[in-house]
Amino acid sequence: MPWRQRILLAVLLLIATMAIVWAFLPRPVPVDTAAVSRGPLRVTVEEEGKTRLRDRFVVSAPVAGYVRRVGLEVGDPVAKGQALAALEPLRSEALDPRARAVAEARAATAEAALRAAEERVREAAAVEEYAAARLDRTRKLAEAGLTPRDTLEQIESENKRARAERGSAVEAADAARHELEAAKAALTKGGEPGGKDREKVVVRSPVGGRVLAVRHESEGVVPSGTPLLEVGDPGRLEVEVDVLSADAVRIQPGTRVRFERWGGESPLEGKVRVVEPVGFTKISALGVEEQRVLVIVDFTSPRERWRKIGDGYRLETIFILWEEKDVLQVPAGAVFRTGDRFAVYVMEKGRAKVRQVEVGKRNGLAAQVLSGLAEGETVVMHPGDTVSDGRKVRPR
Repeated sequence: MPWRQRILLAVLLLIATMAIVWAFLPRPVPVDTAAVSRGPLRVTVEEEGKTRLRDRFVVSAPVAGYVRRVGLEVGDPVAKGQALAALEPLRSEALDPRARAVAEARAATAEAALRAAEERVREAAAVEEYAAARLDRTRKLAEAGLTPRDTLEQIESENKRARAERGSAVEAADAARHELEAAKAALTKGGEPGGKDREKVVVRSPVGGRVLAVRHESEGVVPSGTPLLEVGDPGRLEVEVDVLSADAVRIQPGTRVRFERWGGESPLEGKVRVVEPVGFTKISALGVEEQRVLVIVDFTSPRERWRKIGDGYRLETIFILWEEKDVLQVPAGAVFRTGDRFAVYVMEKGRAKVRQVEVGKRNGLAAQVLSGLAEGETVVMHPGDTVSDGRKVRPR
């Protein structure tokens, strides 16, 4: 065989051998990657909330009688003491002795309730006066640098609560006073003796606000205690949110809340007032029984921003459990468990290297890195069975 043919045959054998070796060499696994970075991190609980009035008053008929047609409609403004409905005596039994005795007993009960409400007003006023004096002293100490700013803010919060409690006590006393007036009006004979309106009872609004519901619109005979209207102040709204009991234990009074997708252009702010200590069972959309807990949230955004929100409106509620502005973090999809510790695959010179890390706070998207990684390093996202320690990988 000529030497040229031998050289050609050797070259062909070498090429075939190299092709076979190359075909069986392990190829780099295509993977998704992400960079370790610093930035804000927030741990939240998200649920759907619903607004409700903090104080809702059901105006009822104080006595049995013939109620005139109610001229108010839902949404109409009402003032404190405004006449809402008028009751006339029943044509056949207008306050007979038995009915009068019942009305007198009701008036006595209303009078006792008024005395108790006025006592609560006096107690609330004393608490408010003490809180105001304490706030004044603390503010002077804070200005002199003798008291921490946190203490001053806490005293200011207590002073606001004291004012709110006194306001609620005053409204309750006004409501009791109107109940007493209505009960006494049932015993008062107005007009000329034997006149047409001598037993007329006027039912008045206990508070200023708006009509929320008209329970009995048409005129007719109503028994004592029949609900006629519901009134309340739309400016005193709160939000009730039912959360899973496992999430409720992480929420504390004072937790900051953010309201989104409520219809406005920008989110609203709020603060948790109460986490109710009683849970209830609720069936989810998938038919699973869940233990839920009601959390009550107050708005902290200015009233002008949410004045168009009414009773029973839906809001997307976000409870902010933890938040930092500058946190070393890694995508949550890159972290996996090895035994009782966490680890990630780090890309080093085209290979995936297992590295154990210490993880802090986590949400569904990212995890805080306490140790084990540095900013700018590249990690493998969602590593599967094809990725192992030392395996060649390439970004997808």
